[in-house]
Amino acid sequence: MIDRRMLLGGSLVAVVGAALGGRAFSAPGKRFAVTLTEAEWRRKLSPAAYAVLREQATERAYTSPLDKEKRSGTFVCAGCDLPLFSSLTKFDSGTGWPSFFRPLPGAVGTTTDYKIGYPRTEVHCSRCGGHLGHVFDDGPPPTGKRYCMNGVAMRFVPKKA
Repeated sequence: MIDRRMLLGGSLVAVVGAALGGRAFSAPGKRFAVTLTEAEWRRKLSPAAYAVLREQATERAYTSPLDKEKRSGTFVCAGCDLPLFSSLTKFDSGTGWPSFFRPLPGAVGTTTDYKIGYPRTEVHCSRCGGHLGHVFDDGPPPTGKRYCMNGVAMRFVPKKA
């Protein structure tokens, strides 16, 4: 049953989210090693990658070829080529987005995202600050985490034979 406190709290979160233009927090005050102007990012990235990495958009589920990628290798940031995830940590979450149970050490950072009206943990590239997706506590062992990533925010680099 919803009481007045829950209703008011939920309304406050929705108002804050709307005031922020529905955009995720993007590591406020944090400086990144790779910084480009908006025009430079637009030239470097495809429109879809720009929308996700720089504007915190979400690609449609089941549209990324990286969701079905099974080869050995590394998933790197589409914005700055930083290695983010090993294929050894990828699993099929059934969500339609590439999912991993652990990022590479130091590869990602997190911030709180209120884009849909309640807090979620946003995941961003630690080198360029690009939005990658979100992390949830419903993943497999050994971490119990599900890093649900936008495929368009990454590139796959196959392991050399």
